[in-house]
Amino acid sequence: MATRLGLSLPQMRQYSIGTDVPAVARAAERIGYDSLWVFERALFPEPATQGLYGVEGLPWPDQYRNVADPLVTLTLAAAATERAELGSSVLVAPLHVPFQLAKALASLDAASGGRVIAGLGTGWSLDEYAASAVRPFEERGAALDETIAVCRAVWGPDPVVYEGESTRIASAVVGPKPARPIPILLAASNRRAWRRLVDHADGWLPVGMGADQVAAQWRRLRELAEERGRTEPIRTVLRVNASHLPKAYEGADRQPFQGSVDQIVEDLVEHARIGLDEILIDLQGSARDAQELTDVAAEVFEKARAAGV
Repeated sequence: MATRLGLSLPQMRQYSIGTDVPAVARAAERIGYDSLWVFERALFPEPATQGLYGVEGLPWPDQYRNVADPLVTLTLAAAATERAELGSSVLVAPLHVPFQLAKALASLDAASGGRVIAGLGTGWSLDEYAASAVRPFEERGAALDETIAVCRAVWGPDPVVYEGESTRIASAVVGPKPARPIPILLAASNRRAWRRLVDHADGWLPVGMGADQVAAQWRRLRELAEERGRTEPIRTVLRVNASHLPKAYEGADRQPFQGSVDQIVEDLVEHARIGLDEILIDLQGSARDAQELTDVAAEVFEKARAAGV
């Protein structure tokens, strides 16, 4: 069975969000993409308190200066499409009030006919936590745990009752309900996060940093699931942050998914062999505008399918 393919929606400052998001979403669905995705970047600290991903000295990319809200972006895409799933890779869960996030995702799922995928993570930016988080950075794991629990409660049958660290629902009717159980996928890259995923989530959102590395992580995650007695399958969506160039990248230091369309497709073929369910391709960062994004997305899709992905 062919690997499902998803495309990231345009959220950065070179795009006109109100017109480009619906246009790209419609085009992606027409091309044949199975899903549409957003990511979250709340702010751009200047000067930065820490490096990108918390790595000292690693600069934040300039394109993070202006990133549209993920839920607004998904809502625009939902109104413009009929078939494609609508996912987040990822929403930084602790930057949101759990109850309000659960309610927003349920409303979007109901409005879209059951197409939402809730991809969640803990984030890494101290500046984003200082500006927006419900709980301190040190409690990010516990905050994600509570968000998952609140979502399950709010999306479940009424009356909703929940008692947690930052959320208390005494007894309430909460609607609308999702059109179907919304899958929760987690961006997990260490044993503690994998344990949370195995015990409480529906799937995994790895990042394409190289096929061997992803395959090794996937093997360890499945071993942990077996250890913990999980019988439900783990849904997998691999995120690849592509850096498209008009010509092939010639250097020996080429990173995965960097270069021409043909080079990006070569990497897709290699990563597809791992056997994950879906690959999400983010092409928005290197495109100048929505038309270029659409054209490159169409070429990548066509060549990937021709190559057997």
